[in-house]
Amino acid sequence: MTESTPLRALALVCSLKASPAPSSSDVMARQVLAELARHGVTGDVVRVVDHDVRPGVEVDMGEGDAWPAIREQLMAADILVVSTPTWVGHMSSVAQRVLERLDGELSETDDSGRPLVTGKVAVAAVVGNEDGAHKIIADLFQGLDDIGFTIPAQGGTYWNDEAMGGRDFTDLDETPEAVASTTATLAENAAHLARALKRHPYPGS
Repeated sequence: MTESTPLRALALVCSLKASPAPSSSDVMARQVLAELARHGVTGDVVRVVDHDVRPGVEVDMGEGDAWPAIREQLMAADILVVSTPTWVGHMSSVAQRVLERLDGELSETDDSGRPLVTGKVAVAAVVGNEDGAHKIIADLFQGLDDIGFTIPAQGGTYWNDEAMGGRDFTDLDETPEAVASTTATLAENAAHLARALKRHPYPGS
């Protein structure tokens, strides 16, 4: 396994806006994927609200549930990107639903008793014109870690407008350097960790 070993990523965009409406979370997710591409990672974007993802904590909530198809893409990926807007200081309800559906992975284990997502890397991207990014990233990482994902060093990136501001990330003429460099570090560390886990998987229980 070398530093050029191909990897795949899946970005779950947790915007409340259905396609084709402009979405800051979508823009941020695509920036993360663009940086990952610099490290040999190809990726796909799924805007979750475009699909009928049913409420629940199982991997399949029955007829009409769109989560199993999304989960199939997740299982083929090495890196999961969760991108969410900030609403009243919290992750979106769509991001919360993604975490709830991912909770079903605790019951899906390999022959060693580990969740099937063990060995996959997860990162977070948050946008908003209000405070809350650090808390959202902390909440996402705690949930994703419990489920079995591995979090890289500096695995979160975000943009917040100034206090009481009204701009969206999509309104910016260019990405601030601090955000761009943070996203670049996230991608480099995530790709490195994903390759390391492919080379040296976690031991079985």
